[in-house]
Amino acid sequence: MKTFLAAMRETPLARRASKLLQAARDVLYGATVYEMVRDLRKEKAQREHLFILMVFGDLIGIPILPPYYTLRLLPYAIEGLPGWKRALLRERDITDLCDMEA
Repeated sequence: MKTFLAAMRETPLARRASKLLQAARDVLYGATVYEMVRDLRKEKAQREHLFILMVFGDLIGIPILPPYYTLRLLPYAIEGLPGWKRALLRERDITDLCDMEA
């Protein structure tokens, strides 16, 4: 048997109210912290790419660390290598460079 509260949650009015509340949350999130979260994610990605460049720079001809340390750090960075290669080899134009400074 369903309880009274569980039955109330399944009504069309309750679903509409839930959707409306979720929409209000999304608007509030977008108006307050969305840009900050986006910038933090970009910064995190740039730092990860820099770390992988320092560790695996010899893949593109920039040896920075000795191979011993590279092999020790390989298990921690292996999942980021395909994305790093794709980002490194991606063509960029002037609009990408302007977006990076902001």
